[in-house]
Amino acid sequence: MSFQEMLSPANAALVLIDFQPAMYQGVESHDRLSVVHNVQVLAKSARLFGLPVLLSTVAQDTFAGPFMPEVTELFPGLSVVDRTSINAWLDPGFRAGVAALGRKKIVLAGLWTEACVMFPSLDLLREGYEVYVPTDACGDVSREAHERAVQRLVQAGAVPMTSLQMTFELQQDWARGETYDGVMDILKAHTPYGIQVRFSKWALGEHASEAGPALTNA
Repeated sequence: MSFQEMLSPANAALVLIDFQPAMYQGVESHDRLSVVHNVQVLAKSARLFGLPVLLSTVAQDTFAGPFMPEVTELFPGLSVVDRTSINAWLDPGFRAGVAALGRKKIVLAGLWTEACVMFPSLDLLREGYEVYVPTDACGDVSREAHERAVQRLVQAGAVPMTSLQMTFELQQDWARGETYDGVMDILKAHTPYGIQVRFSKWALGEHASEAGPALTNA
């Protein structure tokens, strides 16, 4: 395994931690709505490309509230690992969930970056996993807290990326027709580029495609 090897549906898994109402309330490093959109980009991409997924909450019933339904509804039947630990890796259910993913490349995002993202990431790295952190789908109590956490993650060996980078890395070629429409739906729902996609479909018709004639004539 190597950081130079791109993420693919065959080698990557997605771990999302603590996207809960109480945790969102503390986010001051990003516009919260952008984080809401970006975590959905990750979750929808994972579903589209068939990545195994692990969801975890902290004190769901006694403090922080449920995992955001925009994500859990994408994975009906998937149990959410609830914990008391700040560091998810300390929870046996979480560790078992990671092992069950069966992948060494872990894309991990959560709230907050300096704790619930960084702590399990450090442990995952020590255990031999490769950790990729979509920093635009994370958030913290201040911009400095988020930035210092990302710096420490990079120093420890984690790879910073963005949410759409994961989507595009999984797609690779617009001519992959089996996932093209799904990627376009994600872009239209959650990104500014979706405005251009909608315009192109209006101006050029439904045959408009970034894949060119190879896909539109298929």
